[in-house]
Amino acid sequence: MRLILLGPPGAGKGTQAARLVQKHGIVQLSTGDMLRAAVAAGTPVGLKARAIMEAGGLVSDEIVIGIIRDRIAEPDAAKGFILDGFPRTVAQAEALETLLHEAGLKLDAVIELKVDQGALVGRIIKRAEETRAAGQPVRKDDDPEIFKTRLAAYNRDTAAVTPFYAARGQLTVIDGMQPIEAVAQAIDAVLGA
Repeated sequence: MRLILLGPPGAGKGTQAARLVQKHGIVQLSTGDMLRAAVAAGTPVGLKARAIMEAGGLVSDEIVIGIIRDRIAEPDAAKGFILDGFPRTVAQAEALETLLHEAGLKLDAVIELKVDQGALVGRIIKRAEETRAAGQPVRKDDDPEIFKTRLAAYNRDTAAVTPFYAARGQLTVIDGMQPIEAVAQAIDAVLGA
């Protein structure tokens, strides 16, 4: 099973991915985690990435695709994977399509968790207020201004990926505002699981 979960930050992708990993014995592939692992392992692609990251630059699509190519070839990804944080742009989606085709693989599902973005901001503000009231430090990504910046970046770059997959008939949209278990059941229905 190979799938992509799309949706803005806070939509519940991480929650659902963790459940799918456990249920199906597949791996969740986070591009950030893969980049750090490749750099730590000193792979050829990791060495290229390290030089760029140390200089404060953004890693190119070519390098990210190289890391994904290497990672999906590892034995634990043979049963399948969930892509998390990728693709972020149409160019990355096109590159992924080429990579999978060359590897003789295909996506089983592309699922978008559709959410009310205004409600997401409200949810983050409430969570930050509750955390502060409990005397605990607020997580960096729960800061409403940081969250709004992440949401703006998603709307500017990643939201364009949804029409890419819709045009190919690969996209299924699920109401991400439902309770967690209802979202889980809707995903299972899409996956036939």
